[in-house]
Amino acid sequence: MTQAYILTLSCPDRLGLVHAVSGFLLEQGGNIEEAAQYNDQATGLFFMRVQFACNGCDPAALKAALADLAGQYQMKWRLHAKDEAMKTVLMVSKEGHCLNDLLFRWKSGLLPVDIRAIISNHREFYQLAASYNIPFHHIPVTAATKAQAEAKQFEIIEAEGAELVVLARYMQVLSNDLCAKLAGRAINIHHSFLPSFKGAKPYYQAHDRGVKLIGATAHYVTADLDEGPIIEQDVARADHTDTVEDLTARGRDTESQVLARAVKWHSEHRVILNGHKTVIFR
Repeated sequence: MTQAYILTLSCPDRLGLVHAVSGFLLEQGGNIEEAAQYNDQATGLFFMRVQFACNGCDPAALKAALADLAGQYQMKWRLHAKDEAMKTVLMVSKEGHCLNDLLFRWKSGLLPVDIRAIISNHREFYQLAASYNIPFHHIPVTAATKAQAEAKQFEIIEAEGAELVVLARYMQVLSNDLCAKLAGRAINIHHSFLPSFKGAKPYYQAHDRGVKLIGATAHYVTADLDEGPIIEQDVARADHTDTVEDLTARGRDTESQVLARAVKWHSEHRVILNGHKTVIFR
């Protein structure tokens, strides 16, 4: 039986890496279907993503052989079955545009994810979750209960085996402890303006300043608020005729599209962390 895999790796750059990887896959009976690589001149690191098909490969033996190869080149690597949808948990508060967009794309077969649960600190979207037959977990969060709430959230995430957690407009700051537990597998979306407006009602602030661009940024969650490695960004034009409602609607559309692209690339194993940045093989 032919099985397709995706191999991602990074290591110190040196001569012969592409040859070593392709030769290894040939020895394993693998047929390369898609490959991309990047040499970061600034850090001296090499990054690669390879999709290959293998007939009758034993996954355990393949991983063991990969570990031997990685030891020779100081590689950090991951191997995934291509057809295995990524188990995902969504988190949301009171704004549902990103949640609704992700659910529709998932149901339409446009995202290779397996949405296992929705977690929210409000009840607004339990009916939406039910319409997609997805378990909905209402976990209120206050300053006094934050630690207990996050413990329950993490328990659900682990019980579902989630490889990805998406903060689809979840308007609570995660603790440093939870950020550390979800490192590299939690994606957040937020508005980004030039100049940037923080705090309440950002689109009102943007309208008041007469901005010409509004935008959105999807990034990995870290303890540094909204400063994690960026996966995707986009902007939309604005002018003096736009009302606050116009800016809000356009901003929400941009947020939804940017987050969807970030989730798609991550779930297709196209994103590799490069320090505070990302390498994305589109």
